[in-house]
Amino acid sequence: MTEFNDSGMTQMTAPGANPLKKYFRQPKLYITLPSKGKWYPSGTIEMLENGDLAVFAMTAKDELTLKTPDALLNGQATVEIIQSCVPGIKNAWAVPSIDIDALLIAIRIATYGENMDITVTPPGSEEEKSFALNLRELLDTMGQFDFEEDVPSLGEFQVKIRPVTYKEFTSASLTTFEEERMFRIVNDGEMEQEEKLSQFGKTFNKIRDLTVGMITDSIVSIAVDDMIVTDRMHITDFISNADKEVFDTITTHIDNEKKKHAIKPLKVQSEPEDIANGAPETYTVPIAFDQSNFFA
Repeated sequence: MTEFNDSGMTQMTAPGANPLKKYFRQPKLYITLPSKGKWYPSGTIEMLENGDLAVFAMTAKDELTLKTPDALLNGQATVEIIQSCVPGIKNAWAVPSIDIDALLIAIRIATYGENMDITVTPPGSEEEKSFALNLRELLDTMGQFDFEEDVPSLGEFQVKIRPVTYKEFTSASLTTFEEERMFRIVNDGEMEQEEKLSQFGKTFNKIRDLTVGMITDSIVSIAVDDMIVTDRMHITDFISNADKEVFDTITTHIDNEKKKHAIKPLKVQSEPEDIANGAPETYTVPIAFDQSNFFA
């Protein structure tokens, strides 16, 4: 029902179409994912006809989500932020790992602008300096490389791989975190030597199994003898019993693809006073993003 207040302005008093909807946030930019939308399970992504995705700025609720420690640790906060700001992604847990950084960078650009200040300490100096990192330029470089699915140099075997999903990556990270914590407890605690050795052995085995599991999960298929094997149990059984050379070749290829799609260090030009103090003319600074500084 529509009523008029004392000033003669229209006042909406009944539920219906929200008259404020046209003032809701609008897309701030459009991006092409490094994966080009490949490896997403059916129903987990809806791209525009040209293959792009619309990116919105964060809401106040999104920023509050980033202040929940448990949600940050288990990845839930990142999932909620991506699905809120990139509505074309319906299930962020299924996002290939090579797309995560691009999505977070795009969301930061949409929310805070293209530049982000990073603080570094030049070699030979104790004074911190601040540099403006152009995130748009960084984002534009992230789609330049194709993910090579075919593992080379495996003789009769033709192995295809894929990037791990954000869910798989987060689960592995949580497991590694817990095992490293156990290492510290065993190392620092007042524990009998025999118990220490036992705990170290168990922890080492878990980390070993985790590493092998991550490699196995990355394998899509193995073709040999006119057969293409995709059964997960068969692939797991093969990796567990294949020659070490086969596992090492697959692992090396996965690591190379990971490095290829990783964010490259920032090249910095030293100031004259820093060079006088022993700094090289140029040096590189690793770019590390996390929720504590990336969305500050």
